[in-house]
Amino acid sequence: MKRILLVIVAACCTACASTGGVPRPFPTPRGGPAATPNTPAPAPAPAPNAPLIKGRFDEYALVGTALSFRGVPYRNGGSDPNGFDCSGFTQYVFAQYGIALPRAVREQFKQGKNVSPNDVAPGDLIFFSTTEPGPSHVGIAVGGDEFVHAPSSTGVVRVERIGSSYWGPRYLGARRVN
Repeated sequence: MKRILLVIVAACCTACASTGGVPRPFPTPRGGPAATPNTPAPAPAPAPNAPLIKGRFDEYALVGTALSFRGVPYRNGGSDPNGFDCSGFTQYVFAQYGIALPRAVREQFKQGKNVSPNDVAPGDLIFFSTTEPGPSHVGIAVGGDEFVHAPSSTGVVRVERIGSSYWGPRYLGARRVN
C-alpha cells in the first residue's frame, strides 16, 4: 500500500514539473506582450552580430521552458516550436526571458562569461565541437551532467549527458549569459 501511495505522489509531483508551468508569464524582448508557457512568444530577429541584452532571469524557469520542448523535431535553420536547430533552440528559449542571443553558434559562444567545467549551472550555454573545429553545437545545461539540445542525429529536442562517450570528448566550454 505504501508503494502505491509513493507512486501516486511521485506521479503528481512529476506531472507538475513536466507541464512547464511557472507562476508568472514569460517576459518578451522589446516590450512585446507577455506570453504564457502554453503560448510562447515568437523569437526576436536580432541582427547577425546583435549584442546580448543584459538582464537577470530565473535559470530554473528557463530550463523548464527548454525541457518543455522535448520531442520537438529538428529542422535545419529552425528557430520556433515547429522545429529547431541547435542555435535556433537556444535563441528561442532565451528570448522568452528577454535575452537576445545571436543566431549562429560561433556568435553565441562569444556571449556572456566563460564558466569552468566544475561551475556549470542550470541555464548555462554548453558548447561542443562536432562538425568542424571550434564551436559548432550548443545546448542548455539542465543540472548535474545533463543538457537539453536540438541534435540532428535523432531528430528531436532531447536531454543528454555532457560526459557521455560522444559529447564528453567534444565538449568545448560553457558560457553564462545572465
